[in-house]
Amino acid sequence: MKKVAIIGTVGIPAGYGGFETLAENLVRTLSSEFEFTVYCSSKAYSRKLPEIYGAKLKYIPLRANGIQSIPYDIWSILSALKSADVLLILGVGGCIVLPFLKLFGCRKKLIVNIDGLEWRRSKWNPPAKSFLKFSERTAVRFCDHVIGDNKVISDYVEQEYHHSCSLIEYGADHQEPQKISAASLAAYPFLSHAYAFGVCRIEPENNVHLVLRAFADPSCSLPLVMVGNWSKGAYGQKLYETYRGHGNIHLLDPVYDQKKLNELRSNCILYIHGHSCGGTNPSLIEAMHLGLPVAAFDVNFNQETTEYKALYFASSEELLRIIGEKRVTEWRKIGDAMREIAGRRYTWKRIGQCYAELF
Repeated sequence: MKKVAIIGTVGIPAGYGGFETLAENLVRTLSSEFEFTVYCSSKAYSRKLPEIYGAKLKYIPLRANGIQSIPYDIWSILSALKSADVLLILGVGGCIVLPFLKLFGCRKKLIVNIDGLEWRRSKWNPPAKSFLKFSERTAVRFCDHVIGDNKVISDYVEQEYHHSCSLIEYGADHQEPQKISAASLAAYPFLSHAYAFGVCRIEPENNVHLVLRAFADPSCSLPLVMVGNWSKGAYGQKLYETYRGHGNIHLLDPVYDQKKLNELRSNCILYIHGHSCGGTNPSLIEAMHLGLPVAAFDVNFNQETTEYKALYFASSEELLRIIGEKRVTEWRKIGDAMREIAGRRYTWKRIGQCYAELF
């Protein structure tokens, strides 16, 4: 049985994050065909399981995010060389080591999912952007297979680097709709009425300021429930202080319990997706799988993901117009279209088969 190492995630079981969910569901789907080892951050798990879902877990004593993410990935890569036949590297940060592996005759199959063109994000300073772009270029040049999770990314790789790129998205069928419980209704009384919902990292690229401005408009009657890490940085803290007292807006801290998150998410009448960077966003396709009508920021990533069948906005004014029209019957049809797309494209069985063909 071929041995596959998964590198670049916080680890499994997944808590919060697209790559973690990908790793967990690849293991669940393919553990009968491949022998998996998943590299995990020991800093993220108080209980360190030796294995789960048929995969071995190896712990690296560094954080998987922030400044330690690069040595974390490199350490994981070097460790995996000892036993794995295939290294699936999620993200490009640690790929600066790949030229040295090739120089010393590495015969392992190296597969890199380059994620969502991370170097374009405004949160990075110029040196960080240059490093991420360099890492991306190095990853594409020295790996055996490149994966992009959105057609826009695969097209970019082929045009920018003249290198083939496999389009493999994410699955979403691990999420199930949940009815609002009495406990949640008691904790969040606003759930008894119609509301819009959004969940994201509170970063400028996710256009949270634009979304909040629209729902804070005096003419807006539809409440918004927004879940995110408001205390993470100055951007989120400022938005929280500005809008936390607004009667039409409910700002909630991150919800790591998937069942509770789906109670909030699956009962909204409109899902708001403000992301402008990245590729195929897991939270978006999960909303699609739940059959939610989607209003997404008007960029090519989101258009490709939703097959141009969602509602789109590029400003607070355009989002306010969508909300104000409140065409619920039309929204329901959009929700049905989103569910059909997700059922056809975003299932873990299909995604697992695509990865298995590369392994």
